[in-house]
Amino acid sequence: MKSTTLKGLSVLLLSSFLAGCQSTETKEVENTPEAETKAVHNESSKSEHNHSHVHDEDAEKIYAGYFEDSQVQDRALSDWEGDWQSVYPYLLDGTLDEVFEHKAQQNGDKTAEEYKAYYDIGYKTNTERIVIEGNNVTFYENGEAFTGEYEADGYEILNYEAGNRGVRFIFKLTEPADKLPQYIQFSDHSISPTKADHYHIYWGDDQNALLEEVTNWPTYFPSDMDGHTIAHEMIAH
Repeated sequence: MKSTTLKGLSVLLLSSFLAGCQSTETKEVENTPEAETKAVHNESSKSEHNHSHVHDEDAEKIYAGYFEDSQVQDRALSDWEGDWQSVYPYLLDGTLDEVFEHKAQQNGDKTAEEYKAYYDIGYKTNTERIVIEGNNVTFYENGEAFTGEYEADGYEILNYEAGNRGVRFIFKLTEPADKLPQYIQFSDHSISPTKADHYHIYWGDDQNALLEEVTNWPTYFPSDMDGHTIAHEMIAH
């Protein structure tokens, strides 16, 4: 067992185990979108529910970040395949203001302005678009496109101070290339193979430093969705 320091916080390495042939670590961190997700409390016996209902409850718990290590499975890059847009421009132009107002009313711990400031830091990015096709990932920044081939590199389980957990699925660049990150890490509230409907992504050349990043989590939704639809999706979750 070892401990490291994360932005002034104590980060504890809780456990290490093998998933397939990949090494996976569990760490304790403070702030991510997943850490804000509310817990789903199940006060009824599973015997009182049919199989479908139990399955839905289990899925909701996983989405909220409550799961066992044994439930986590490796995922392929195809889970995030598609054409994706950053939500940051919608924060800047005010489209997401209704989301922050909803959060303020629902949670009561911050004002809408405070939520907007928090998500301004979280969503901030210059990469306006990402296209994932096969093993290729293309980053679009200021109209320029940079494409690289990536391969799976396992996953990391993170424990949040809020009490719930998250998983980062990691991919590494197969051949060094200019202006492309060596590592990318996906987080989308899922812990096993499934097609993502949105995701938070972290990228850079230092994998461990990325795992310690908890304040900036650029977020992407399908490029064919307009801002108001995205806002309503966020409110629904």
